[in-house]
Amino acid sequence: MGSDTFVYTTYIRTTPDVLWSALTEPELTRRYWGVVFETDWTLGAPVVWEERGRRTADPEQVVLASEPGRLLSYTWHTFTPEWAEAVGLGHEAYARLAAEPRSRVAFAIEPAGDTVRLTVTHGGLAPDGSIKEQIAEGWPALISSLKSLLETGEELPEPPR
Repeated sequence: MGSDTFVYTTYIRTTPDVLWSALTEPELTRRYWGVVFETDWTLGAPVVWEERGRRTADPEQVVLASEPGRLLSYTWHTFTPEWAEAVGLGHEAYARLAAEPRSRVAFAIEPAGDTVRLTVTHGGLAPDGSIKEQIAEGWPALISSLKSLLETGEELPEPPR
């Protein structure tokens, strides 16, 4: 049986405050992720995802930790039929995702000399589930685009799906 957690660490030539802004400010998240979060980033606040013109809201989508420049954590989004259609996911793949437990993601931000160490921990996953399989490919691509944006001013092109 596999682990219920995915961890990815990288180093970015930036400051903790700039990285925090990139994780929380809509004009930046839209550039490297294609997602805008509607929230005030306070503990327990709802997190509404806006992606490709669709909003995903659910009472269980909430901020779990919020320490600007240090730590951000929230529950992962709800998989809805509208979301699946917007991202081109077939019915069977959607059904597998929707059947899995709600997971959570945390971004730990630590100064590391002239860089910042960013550790993304996505936990509460079904150990051999579809979500873990997708995020194992998705997080490295997404964080690489974030790193590129902060270090060069340009995000990476979206990888083909």
